[in-house]
Amino acid sequence: MDALMAALVLGAICQAGDKTPWLAAILADRFRAPLVVILATAIGLAANYALGVVGGIILAPMLSTEARQLLFALALVLAALSTTLRSRSPDRLEGWRLGAPATSTLGLAIMIFGDRMQFVVLALAARSELPWLAAVGGTIGALAVTIPATLMGERQWLALPQRAIRGGSAALLAITGLFIGLSAVRLI
Repeated sequence: MDALMAALVLGAICQAGDKTPWLAAILADRFRAPLVVILATAIGLAANYALGVVGGIILAPMLSTEARQLLFALALVLAALSTTLRSRSPDRLEGWRLGAPATSTLGLAIMIFGDRMQFVVLALAARSELPWLAAVGGTIGALAVTIPATLMGERQWLALPQRAIRGGSAALLAITGLFIGLSAVRLI
């Protein structure tokens, strides 16, 4: 259960400052099919986070308990650093003529591949007795941000204080990562 709740919260925090909700909002505006885009996002998130879990399962036996904690701390600190970077507009996929379901599913899955939350899911899975819960929690948490963005549309999504959202997300991730890292090496 630890991995489920941690991934759920971290999924929401990581996606709050990410391009995934922004692209989902763009695609929902373009295709006028927000439910299709939401389903496509869920598929892309779940598939990518499942890959993160597989990586965590492979890596876990090679690491001590402290090393798993340090990996998790590193994932959080790197997520914080990448969150502070200014987001450029995602590719609008205007040249893609595959229709709403295929364009949304493939476009979002490709964008999500290798994102900060996939690394966080890997680290959570490596330290959990039930690693698959990291993918489930991450997907639900990310959808908690992406669904409202999809329903709001691009203009309303961008009207939110994006810089403050990214700054707050980065601060939470950095503080948590530093605390876990210092705890792993028994400095606190």
